[in-house]
Amino acid sequence: MSEENKGTQGIENPDAAAQTDSLKPNGPEDRTLGAFGYMSLWVGDGVNMGNMTLGASVVVAGMAVLNIYQTIAAALVAIAIVSVLFALNDRAGYKYGISYVTHLKASFGEKGTLVSSLLRAVPAVIWYGIQSWIGGTALNEVFKILSNDRLDNVFLAFIILLVVQILLSMKGFHSIKMVESVASVVLLGIVITVFYILVSDPVHSENITNIWIQSDGTWGVEFFAYVMVFLGNYAAIFLSAADYSRELKTGYTDGKRSLLYFLPIVVAYGSVIVVGAMLASATGYANPALGLPALFESEGMQLFISAFIVFGAIAVNMVANIVTPTYVIQLFTKLNYKVAVTITGLLAMGSFPWVLVQDDNAKGLDTFVHVYSAFLGPMIAILVIEFYVLRKQHIDIEELYRKGGDFSGVNYAAIIALIVGAAAAFLFVDLAWLIGFIVAAIVYPLVTKYMFKGSSFKNNTIFDQTK
Repeated sequence: MSEENKGTQGIENPDAAAQTDSLKPNGPEDRTLGAFGYMSLWVGDGVNMGNMTLGASVVVAGMAVLNIYQTIAAALVAIAIVSVLFALNDRAGYKYGISYVTHLKASFGEKGTLVSSLLRAVPAVIWYGIQSWIGGTALNEVFKILSNDRLDNVFLAFIILLVVQILLSMKGFHSIKMVESVASVVLLGIVITVFYILVSDPVHSENITNIWIQSDGTWGVEFFAYVMVFLGNYAAIFLSAADYSRELKTGYTDGKRSLLYFLPIVVAYGSVIVVGAMLASATGYANPALGLPALFESEGMQLFISAFIVFGAIAVNMVANIVTPTYVIQLFTKLNYKVAVTITGLLAMGSFPWVLVQDDNAKGLDTFVHVYSAFLGPMIAILVIEFYVLRKQHIDIEELYRKGGDFSGVNYAAIIALIVGAAAAFLFVDLAWLIGFIVAAIVYPLVTKYMFKGSSFKNNTIFDQTK
C-alpha cells in the first residue's frame, strides 16, 4: 500500500485521532465523491442565503457602496484567490487522506492544535447559526402561510430547523452527498428565476438601476474591503480544505482539482452575490428570507421560495459549517461523531445570529467576517508555507499520528507567526485577511529558522540540522 494511504495500522503509541474513526486517514476505499459530486458540494455551498446576504450588504440604507461593475469585479477577484488557495491547501488532505485537525497538527503541534482549531471551528458554528436563522426566518414564512398567520414564531422555526439539521448530519458525508446533489441543481435554478423576475419587472428594474447600477460607487478602499469580505466568507472553508479533499476519489491531478473549485464557485457564488445586491436594491431587505418572498404576490410562489430557502440553508450548513467543528469537538472530547454533531448544533443555537443579520442591513455580518479573517489569513499562510516550503509536500504520517512524537506539544514558531499576523491585520481591519496572510507567510519561516533551536518541529523540514 502506498505511503499516502497506509492508514494508522501498526503505529506505536497512537494518538487520540488515530483511534477515532472519523479522524483516521481515508484510504481509496473510503472516498465516495467523484467530480460531479465534488462540484455539487461547492455549488450547494455557494448558492445560499448567507452569500446572498453578503451581496446585499453592498446596499446600505438604500445607497450602494459599490456599483454593478465594482461588485462583479470584487467578486471575481475574490473567487480567483479562493480557487487558488483551495487548490493549494487541499493537497495534504487529498494526498494523505487526513482531516483538517490532523493537518493542523503538522504546523501547530498536538497541543497547539487545540487552540488553533478553535479559530476555524468558532466562525463555522456562528455561520451555522446565521444560515439557520435565515432558514428559520423562511421556515416561519412557511408556517404563516400554511396556518393563515396563526403560527408566527421565528425562534421556534429556528429551533426546529436546527434539530432537523442535527438529525441529517448524523449520517456524515453520505447524507451531505445526497443533499448537495439535489441542492446544486434546484437552488441554482431558483437564483436564475429570481434574476429573471428582477430584471423583467419594471419597478424592480428601475430601483436596481437607480440604486445600484448607476451608483458612482468607488474603486478605493471600500472596493478592496469588499474583496476581502467576499474572500473572507470562504476563508474558513478553504482553511479546512483537507476535510473535503480527503473524500474525493483518487486520480485527479492538481490542475483538475483546481477546476473542481473554480467552475462551481464562480457560477454559484458569483451569481448569488449579484442577485443579492439586486434584491436589496429592489426590495430594501438585506435578509433574503424576507426579500425573496416579497417579489411574489402569489402565496403559492411565496411558499415555494420560502421552502427552498430552508433547503438552501440546510445544504450550505451540511458542507461548510457542521463537519469541521464536529471534528474539533471530537479532538477535544473524544466523543463519538453523533454526540459531537449534536453539540455543534446546540452551540449554533446560542450564537445569536439575529444580531448579525437584521431585516434592513447586514453590516454586522461584514464586521464579523473581517474580524475572524484577521486570524484565518495567518493560519492559511502557515499551513501553505509548512506544507510546500518547509516540508516540500511530504509529511511522515506515522509520526503525525504518534503520541509523544515529533508533532507533540506546541510549535511556538507557528503560534508567534499567528499572533504577529493577526496583530498586523487588526491595524487595518478592512484588509485583515490579506495583511495577516502576507505577514504570517514572512514571519513563520524566519522564526522557524532562527528560533527554538532543537525543536522537533524542524525534523524532516528544510531546517533539519540532523541531516
